Amino acid sequence: MFNLFSSFSKDMGIDLGTANTLVHMIGKGIIIREPSVVAVNINTKTVLAVGADAKRMIGRTPGNIMAIRPLKDGVIADFDITQTMLKYFIRKALHDKSFARPRVVIGVPSGVTAVEKRAVVDAALQAGAREAYLIEEPMAAAMGSGLPVQDATGSMVVDIGGGTTEVAIICSGGVVVSQSIRIAGDEMDEAIVQYIKHRFNLLIGERTAEEVKIEIGTATDVTNPASKVVSGRDLMTGLPKSLTINQNQIREALMEPIQAIVDVVKTTLEKTPPELAADIMDKGIMMTGGSSLLRNFDKLMARATGMPIVVSEDALSCVALGTGMMLEHLDQYKKGLLSKGRK
Repeated sequence: MFNLFSSFSKDMGIDLGTANTLVHMIGKGIIIREPSVVAVNINTKTVLAVGADAKRMIGRTPGNIMAIRPLKDGVIADFDITQTMLKYFIRKALHDKSFARPRVVIGVPSGVTAVEKRAVVDAALQAGAREAYLIEEPMAAAMGSGLPVQDATGSMVVDIGGGTTEVAIICSGGVVVSQSIRIAGDEMDEAIVQYIKHRFNLLIGERTAEEVKIEIGTATDVTNPASKVVSGRDLMTGLPKSLTINQNQIREALMEPIQAIVDVVKTTLEKTPPELAADIMDKGIMMTGGSSLLRNFDKLMARATGMPIVVSEDALSCVALGTGMMLEHLDQYKKGLLSKGRK
């Protein structure tokens, strides 16, 4: 009976990110890539939309509808909404075949507490998983980016996502040194909001800030800066207003969160055993995660650390790809697992 049951199961790896959730299914690759957002009617507690549909509602909903991001800084802030979101993505991946209960591997920040780990496992089991395993995001990112994590030589990965930045030195299938800070893409968006608010008395929304970051964001000054028109509410008059902002102004806005990320990379290198530091000097640092794609971030990191920097070819997908690899080779990579739960 168990073998028959297993044959219907579609095992999957999940990058449960603060900004986006990616689902990797064995044999199919990444099949879901949607925002980690749920729209809820706060009067009736009814879920109205999940993922991309819900994100389109951010900042554009009536008072009784709230677009919620149930993960904060890479961990569960709202258990019930996270469970609802996970259930939606798992069922979407399974095409609503409720009889199929998959094994699931989920990437979580390296700094999560035991309570936070339990919350993720419980949410996955309640959402329909047969077994749920956790893997540290930097380990998953290293695997997904193609680093030789099983080798006896050191590899370094810097995974900059939406809610957290994960930095880790990996050797022989395990994490030797790691640090996690809750500063990443979301903090960059908020820095842009605050910069425009204080410098221009213009209040913009988080979606607008994210668009500005993606379109003209840069980690270093540029000679011929591109510009973008942004619209929001004038804090002096209360009326809609537009202004033009350029790349160097955005670089100034992003200076604080970027420096915090550079600092945590440097402190991790300071804690690295000399032999592994020599390996990293030879091979360089791998940068993954959506926020690692910020223009010139790799150049700034190279100058700050004196190390070669490589940005993954598929930086947005590394954690999801790594969870899938872990699931396919559970026995081989079990040293990298944090915890597990079973229905």
